[in-house]
Amino acid sequence: MEGISLEELQLAARNHGMPLEALRYPITPVGLHYLLIHYDVPDVDAGEWSLTVRGERELSLGLAELKERPRAELTVTMECAGNGRARLDPRPVSQPWLLEAVGTARWAGTPLRPLLDEAGVGEGAVEVLFTGLDRGIEGGIEQRYQRSLLLEDAFREEVLLAYEMNGGPLPPQHGFPVRLLVPGWYGMTSVKWLAEIDLLEEPFEGYQQSQGYRLRQTEDEEGTPVQRIVPRSLFVPPGIPEFFTRERTVTAGEQVVEGRAWSGLAPISSVEVSTDGGESWAPAELDFQEERWAWRGWRFRWHAEPGSYVLCSRARDEAGNEQPVEVPWNLGGYSNNAVQTVSVTVTG
Repeated sequence: MEGISLEELQLAARNHGMPLEALRYPITPVGLHYLLIHYDVPDVDAGEWSLTVRGERELSLGLAELKERPRAELTVTMECAGNGRARLDPRPVSQPWLLEAVGTARWAGTPLRPLLDEAGVGEGAVEVLFTGLDRGIEGGIEQRYQRSLLLEDAFREEVLLAYEMNGGPLPPQHGFPVRLLVPGWYGMTSVKWLAEIDLLEEPFEGYQQSQGYRLRQTEDEEGTPVQRIVPRSLFVPPGIPEFFTRERTVTAGEQVVEGRAWSGLAPISSVEVSTDGGESWAPAELDFQEERWAWRGWRFRWHAEPGSYVLCSRARDEAGNEQPVEVPWNLGGYSNNAVQTVSVTVTG
C-alpha cells in the first residue's frame, strides 16, 4: 500500500476518531466523539443566526424561537461513511479512517416534520434540501455543504433539528448552533451549521449528492448512494497495548471480552466472537437494547491460554444483514464494515 500523503496527514490532524477504549461508555464524552469537518468551522454568532425554511411559505426562526418548539431527545450512534477506508487495498485517498470514526451522543432538539408542515409542503415536493454555513472547494467546485433527503425520509419522526449534545449546547465543531440529525444514516447526512431548508420539486444534483458519497468503482460510474449505516461490531481493546504497534497483551485466565454493535438498517439481533481468526464462532451475550438508534453492548467470556490469537467479532441485525469478512472495494472507501480482527498475545 502506498504511503500516507502529507495532505492525508493534514486531514487526519484536523479530524479525529474515538479511541476504541471509549466503547466502554454508553454515551461518548463530547471530546471523544468522532469528528469530521469537510471545510472550516464557521464563525457563528448565535444571536445573529437564523434558520430559513422555504416551502409554500418562507419561515425564519432564531435559536430562541426554535427552542420554544416541542423538544425531543434521542441517543444516537453516528458513524462516518468512510470508517474503515484506510483498511481497503488499494487505499482510497481521503481522510484515512481505520475503525474509530464513530460515537454515541444524547442529542436534543425539535422534530423536523412539524416545521416542514408549517412552511407548507406542496403537492409537487419530492425532496428536502439542507444547507450548512460551511463553505469550500471540492471536486473543483466552490460550494456550501448541502445534502437532501427524500420527503418520506425527512418526515420520519426521529429526524431532529438538534441544538444540544450530551446536555449542553452543540460545540462549534459539531455544528453550533443547530444541526440536522438523521438517526440510522451515515454522518454526512446530518448537515452541521444548518442555515437553510428548502422543499424541492425535483431531485437535488449538488456535488455531495451526485458525486460524493456514492458506491462506485470508477469516476465515470454513476454508482449507488451511500445512505444507511450497515452493521458493525467493535471490541473494547483487550489487555494492554504496545505503544507503537498497538498490539495487545492479555494475561492468561478467564477474560471478559466486550464491545458494542450497531446498524442503521434494523436493531442488532446477535453478535458472535471468534478467537481463532474466524475459523469458529460462538455467541456473545447482548445488553438490553434501551434505545433503537444507539449501539448495543455485548460481552464474551474467554478462557485465555498462553499463545497467539486473532479475535474477531461480527454483528447481525434483525433484517438479516451481517458483517462480511471482506467487502468489495469502492472508489470512495465507503461502508467498509468488514469484520474487525485483533491480534492478541496471551502470557502465562
